[in-house]
Amino acid sequence: MRIHYLQHVPFEDLANILAWATARGHELSRTLLFQGEPLPEMTEFDWLIVMGGPMNIYEHEKYPWLIQEKDFIRKAIANDKIVLGICLGAQLMADVLGGKVRKNEQREIGWFPVKLTEAGRASRIFGVLPERFMALHWHSDTFEIPPGAARTAESQACRNQAFEIGKAIGLQFHLESSMDSIDHLIINCADELTDGRHVQKPKELLAHLDRFPDLRGLMEVFLDNMEKVLTTRS
Repeated sequence: MRIHYLQHVPFEDLANILAWATARGHELSRTLLFQGEPLPEMTEFDWLIVMGGPMNIYEHEKYPWLIQEKDFIRKAIANDKIVLGICLGAQLMADVLGGKVRKNEQREIGWFPVKLTEAGRASRIFGVLPERFMALHWHSDTFEIPPGAARTAESQACRNQAFEIGKAIGLQFHLESSMDSIDHLIINCADELTDGRHVQKPKELLAHLDRFPDLRGLMEVFLDNMEKVLTTRS
């Protein structure tokens, strides 16, 4: 499997997805959008992963490459590629699929449970996950579920945590996070750690070392299942 990923900032990379892809023997390539690197041709990859980032999907003047990136994501979906968007990546996917992106009612940063919806429990993709599990969150915006897509997960602070449509999967939450990636977020996005009911401080974010093995296990099960189901789906 040839996996290409889009990275928006230096400190939000594949994290634990890198170890998963390497262990499975997948070929990896990337586009560092913040460095102006060119996007690949559609024939050069099978699976696209769109990572997170601190920018908003509508900040075109500040990040002009967002326009080209959206066109690329839209084209990848239309070309029947497997597409996985995480956090900002899911918001970009929702936008190109017709789901509006807006500010969430409250900022959600920290360790909070995610619950599968009825559609999520019935999904061949999401059904492999527990009905309720702990995930890492770091976002202020949220997406509407795109027309024709299934809403597959939710949390107390954010109703729309995930969606699927065809081979396109969007996750607002993070399963790929490692201790290093959380450290990088705390260092680079400290200004977002404002007071709020669903905003945890650095001490709380770093206090749960025991959760990382479970988080990584969920990610591996989910990605293995995506590969199994979506590579056989016509």
